[in-house]
Amino acid sequence: MKKAKIVVLGGGTGLSVLLRGLKTFPVDISAIVTVADDGGSSGRLRKELNIPPPGDIRNVLIALSEVEPLVEELFQHRFQNGNGLSGHSLGNLLLAGMSSITGDFAQGVQEISRVLNVKGKVIPASNEHITLHAEYTDGSFTAGESNIPDAHKTIKRVFIEPENPKPMAEAVHAIEEADLIVLGPGSLYTSVIPNLLVPGMKEALRQSRATKVYICNVMTQPGETDGFTVSDHVFAIDDHMGEKIVDAVLFNTAPIPFSYAQRYKEEGAAGVPVDESTLKEMDVLLIGDHLLYFDNTLLRHDALKVSQRLVSLL
Repeated sequence: MKKAKIVVLGGGTGLSVLLRGLKTFPVDISAIVTVADDGGSSGRLRKELNIPPPGDIRNVLIALSEVEPLVEELFQHRFQNGNGLSGHSLGNLLLAGMSSITGDFAQGVQEISRVLNVKGKVIPASNEHITLHAEYTDGSFTAGESNIPDAHKTIKRVFIEPENPKPMAEAVHAIEEADLIVLGPGSLYTSVIPNLLVPGMKEALRQSRATKVYICNVMTQPGETDGFTVSDHVFAIDDHMGEKIVDAVLFNTAPIPFSYAQRYKEEGAAGVPVDESTLKEMDVLLIGDHLLYFDNTLLRHDALKVSQRLVSLL
């Protein structure tokens, strides 16, 4: 029996959390990971070695890997001291080393995937350096993924430089072959949308016949989606695509416990309100469910529940 092909686009923690759940289902997974990150260890390696940032890729590789917990811990190990080593994670360094050996970042990712016994394919959105820029509603601009939310202004749009980086042929191919395309979860403007801006990706997504489902974040994100409803998230994606591409949206309907709500409120975040009537006008299939998972002080998506809902769309 041929496995259904699911393509997931995103970056950040949200993507790795989801993939840990999805890999337990009998589906063929391709994860297309954003390469616009410029902070921390990733940012330093990116500058010094002129490679795409490895951090998000590292997390996704680990999420899809089938290795001993100790190997996973080793890959995620972050050096606390050492001149020049401090702050780097070993996985990032291994990815940088493999890129250097193979002469190509994407090739390096494939080789490491073999070493980690990765279930599925992990594909960088592009093999090149990409810088994310934002234009705000007041007409000002800022460059760099990590700086965008810090301005605490309303984002009008994000765009990438160079404008026409080469898309990864594997990424475009995966989208063309997909039975289901999943956007998110993750930071809307800095993790999800950057993937859609790489040339070739936009066209492939527009032409794809697969159902495209957006997993909406549980909480708003300060400096990115302040005051956003679910439909605002969907609209931002369609707006950057230049046409309606989101067919379905998966969102949380479980109430957020008071203690969590308070803690998020201190950071300037709140639960994302579900505006069903607007979403229906946008002709989007609504899939609401209790999707919360409590991770110490953080709220996450329940990876297994989300994966079950996604697989049921096949």
